[in-house]
Amino acid sequence: MTITSAPRGPRWAVASLRRWPLWALPPLARAYVITTAAAAVLAAVVAAAYTPWHPSQIPAYVLLLACAAAMIEATRDVKLARDTLTRDLQEVWYVAIALLLPPVYVLLAPIPLVAMKQWRVRRNLAHRRVFSIASNSLGYGAASVEFHSGLRPLIDRQLPATGHDIALLAAIVAAAVTGYLVNAWLVVGAVKLTSPTARIRTLMFTREAITTDAVVTCLATLIAFALSFSLAALIVALPVVLMQKRFLMHSQLVAEARTDAKTGLLNAATWHREAATELSRIRGYWSPTSLAIIDIDHFKLVNDTHGHLAGDRVLRVVADRFASQLRDGDLIGRFGGEEFAILLPATSGTEAGRVAERLRGHVGGTPIVVSDGQDATIGVGITVSVGVAELAHSRQDLDELLAVADAALYQAKAAGRDQICIMAPGLDEPRLPGLDEPRLPVPPGTGPAAPASQ
Repeated sequence: MTITSAPRGPRWAVASLRRWPLWALPPLARAYVITTAAAAVLAAVVAAAYTPWHPSQIPAYVLLLACAAAMIEATRDVKLARDTLTRDLQEVWYVAIALLLPPVYVLLAPIPLVAMKQWRVRRNLAHRRVFSIASNSLGYGAASVEFHSGLRPLIDRQLPATGHDIALLAAIVAAAVTGYLVNAWLVVGAVKLTSPTARIRTLMFTREAITTDAVVTCLATLIAFALSFSLAALIVALPVVLMQKRFLMHSQLVAEARTDAKTGLLNAATWHREAATELSRIRGYWSPTSLAIIDIDHFKLVNDTHGHLAGDRVLRVVADRFASQLRDGDLIGRFGGEEFAILLPATSGTEAGRVAERLRGHVGGTPIVVSDGQDATIGVGITVSVGVAELAHSRQDLDELLAVADAALYQAKAAGRDQICIMAPGLDEPRLPGLDEPRLPVPPGTGPAAPASQ
C-alpha cells in the first residue's frame, strides 16, 4: 500500500501563514513587532551598503561571536522560567562588536546568536525570536553609529594623548548606555502592547533591576575598553563574563523559587515564612496588625466555561489589581488555588476592612478580558469575598490569625459572596460592612455567571 500526502499548494501556504501565533497578538502589538523587524532589516541593508569592508575585520568578528556562543553553550542547561525578562549578558559582546567594528557587524550579530538559543537552549515562538534579533540589532546598532560617527572622531581630533584614554572610556560608557536603553525600551514597548496590565516599574525600575543593569553595563564597558587595546584581553574576559552570568542566573533562580509562576506574587510557602517573620518583629513593639484572606467567587465556573488558560489570565490580572492598591510594606501572596493572603502591618481591623472594600471594588469594577480560545475575546466579570482578622494579642501566632481570617471568609461567603467580613478584638461578633454600609458600585452584567462579550 502506498500512502501519498495531499499536495501543498498556495491555499495550504496561506492557511499555514494564518495559523502563525503572530496574528494572535493585539493589532498594535502585531504592527509594532513587524515594524521593528522591518526597521532592523532596513538598517542592516543601509549599513552594509555604506560599510568599507576589510578582510582584517572578519577574524575579530568571528572571535567575539565565538565567545558569545561559548557562553550560551556553557549555561544552556540552566533552565529559567518562560515569559520573563532575563539579563543574559549577551550585551557584553554586542557592545564589544559595536565599538570595535563598523555598525553592520553588530546589526547582524544577533542573528546567529539568537538562532543558537532557539536551537540549543529552548524553542520559542518565531516572532519573539525575530523581535529579539531586531531589538538588539537596533539598540546596539545605534550605539555603534553614535560611537563611530560622533564620539570617537571627536576624541581623536580634539584631545591630547593624556586625556584620550579617559575620554575613550567615557565614550564607551555613553555608547553602552545608549545600546541598553534603546533595546530595553523596545522590549518594554512590546510587553506593554501585548499585556497592558504589565507594570513598567516592575520591569525596569525595581532596585534589583536597576542594580543588575548598572553592573552589566559597567562590565560591558570595561571589557570593551580592554578589548579596544588588545583582543588578547578575551583570555580573561570570557571567564569573568561567564561567572557573572552564572551569578545572575543563580540570583534569578532564587527569586523565582519565592514566586508563584501564575501570578508573580509570593508563593504560599514564602508568604507564610515572611509573614511569620514580620509578626515576630511586630511583637517587639506591638502595633495593630491585620490579615485578609481573599477568595475569587465561583472561580471554577471561569475554568469550566472559558478554559484553564483563561483562568490563569484571570488570576494574573486579579493579582496585579490587588498589588496596585497595596502599600510597599503590605505582604501579599497566592495562598492556594484562587485564594490570596495579605498581611497588613500597622492596620486595625476597621482600616483593613476599608482596604478590603477597595480591593473588592477594584477587582469587581471592570471585566477581565480573556481569549475564547479562537479569535475573539470576552470580558469576564468576577467578584471576591474577603475575610479580615485583626491580631488579638502579641502572643497570637500566624496560624491562629489565619484561622480567624478563614472563619471570617467563610462568613462572607455564607452571606452571599461578594462580601467582606471583619473579625476584630473590639467586635462582639463578625461584622459584614457590605450589608449595612455604602459600597463601591459594580457595573451591571459583570457578575461571574454572566460574562460580557466584547
